[in-house]
Amino acid sequence: MDRRTLGSQGLTVAELGLGCMGMSFAYGSVPDEQAIATIHRATELGVTLIDTANVYGPETNEAVVGKAIADRRDRVVLATKFGNAYDEDDRQVDGRPDYVRSSCEASLQRLGVEHIDLYYQHRVDPDVPIEETVGAMAELVDGGKVRHLGLSEAGPETIRRAHATHPIAALQTEYSLWSRDPEDQILPTVRELGIGFVAYSPLGRGFLTGRITSPEDLDEDDFRRSSPRFQGENFQRNLELVDRVREMAEDRDVTAGQLALAWVLHRGSDVVPIPGTTRPERVEENVGAADVALDESDLEQLDEIAPVGVAAGERYPEPMMRQLNV
Repeated sequence: MDRRTLGSQGLTVAELGLGCMGMSFAYGSVPDEQAIATIHRATELGVTLIDTANVYGPETNEAVVGKAIADRRDRVVLATKFGNAYDEDDRQVDGRPDYVRSSCEASLQRLGVEHIDLYYQHRVDPDVPIEETVGAMAELVDGGKVRHLGLSEAGPETIRRAHATHPIAALQTEYSLWSRDPEDQILPTVRELGIGFVAYSPLGRGFLTGRITSPEDLDEDDFRRSSPRFQGENFQRNLELVDRVREMAEDRDVTAGQLALAWVLHRGSDVVPIPGTTRPERVEENVGAADVALDESDLEQLDEIAPVGVAAGERYPEPMMRQLNV
């Protein structure tokens, strides 16, 4: 795959990454052996950016990723996150400097590595000035424990203040055919500042693959059952979008998922999608999206199928929506 640059400090990655959350969090879990085989297949196919977080599991996802990359550390750009305070009773999000430092030490231990290539604040803490949080993250860079800094779901003003404190390499935010909100303010901001954009859930949490046809296709404990887009009339309306994507994909002899990923890849050379999966064969399918060429006519057709705001329902339940674009 081609390589793309995130930020202005020399961080380069393959144009398609791998999100590991679903291997042990939110959507259920799979045996460690399956997760490791999936990560191995990704690296064999040229994927370099491997994305995890301390809250996934919690904690177990980092341990599995660490096992998977132990024999190929030099081929991987390892990204993890802190900030969702799963281990505290009185805070949902924690950006205090002491928490930044302790979270990093714990992640390094679970991952079994000496440094983290890209360290994100998973959610912005509205009670802690971003300068204090990023200042603590910058200390980790100075100490050699972290190479590059990132933010996730941060708003434009926060991004600017963070970047003024220490260069930010990447902003990670949900972006797909049914989540185009970043095009309004976020993408223009990061492009002005020279920050890369990492698109999580580029397949609409699996919906855009066309393989989810009913809420009953999801396990009882699957997070998506609580997502407004996967409920009631919203689900049925969103199926209509997927049907149109599938029809267009079939005309081009690709899968719906490959078409959706190709659209994200065509949004700019500074955009790196990180689709998640738990199966090696799905990694192979996703990587195939890098070979799907879309011309202006194709992009116009997809704009007509999936204009901004096309999805029915919010991305998350209301309490989680309040943590976005902070």
